[in-house]
Amino acid sequence: MATLGNPQKTIEIIQKYEFAFQKKFGQNFLIDTHVLDKIITAAGVTKDDCVLEIGPGIGTMTQYLAENARHVVAVEIDSNLIPILKETLTDYENVTVIHDDILKVDINQIAEQYNGGRPIKVVANLPYYITTPIIMGLFENNVPIDNITVMVQKEVADRMQVGPGSKDYGALSLAVQYYAQPYIVANVPPNCFMPRPNVGSAVIRLTRHKEPAVKAEDAGLMFRLIRASFNQRRKTLQNGLNNSPEIPYSREQIAEAVESLGLGPSIRGEALTLEQFASLSNYFTKMKD
Repeated sequence: MATLGNPQKTIEIIQKYEFAFQKKFGQNFLIDTHVLDKIITAAGVTKDDCVLEIGPGIGTMTQYLAENARHVVAVEIDSNLIPILKETLTDYENVTVIHDDILKVDINQIAEQYNGGRPIKVVANLPYYITTPIIMGLFENNVPIDNITVMVQKEVADRMQVGPGSKDYGALSLAVQYYAQPYIVANVPPNCFMPRPNVGSAVIRLTRHKEPAVKAEDAGLMFRLIRASFNQRRKTLQNGLNNSPEIPYSREQIAEAVESLGLGPSIRGEALTLEQFASLSNYFTKMKD
């Protein structure tokens, strides 16, 4: 039975192994059973599922996942946690622990080996400094994923789900929404962790679209346009694109493309929807043909 959601049990394990939290790994262990239940429910984990857990820590959420899933593959970078996981997960035969950096792991191979290539579910309490590379890596590498349910910094969760006109709207919002439907499940205060982080957190579920949300003939170009538009937020869209070394079009071509959307020259990138960025990139693609 899962026991590590109890703060006292967490303290016992940490003291037993004289474990020292490492800032470089962004380690904050969850110690709230209600939040753990919400994560499992939000991810929709069932006995048919293979779940990839990124950063299991001492195995708190891993225990919950193991009791609800068919198989759990937990990837942990910190070698000091491997012997702890061996103890805390000893009763669970349906857990595989991999000691590695998730950014270097072939997740497609994990899906193939443990789930026959069918879509897996990803659950994680992500270190704040590496949230975006992990999530975008999962999407961009075409990993077969049903959904991603993660604990992230509240500010990052907000950025993932907002639309045009918000100060939080940016390249991350558009990238996530191109691949998935974001939904904030719960806000989580600092006192739910050990040690307490300095900022609030949120659980967000990203349900993967069967097809991308918009039709971009060249998705790579679309994302280059998005990055260029937000790299200099206060500039107009035309100036942002014109100043970017990633955008190989003349000032006149850029003006023509923006006008094709029915937009004026003073429009900023932060005002454009994902659909409009797709239309802009498709216009440039046709221009090359």
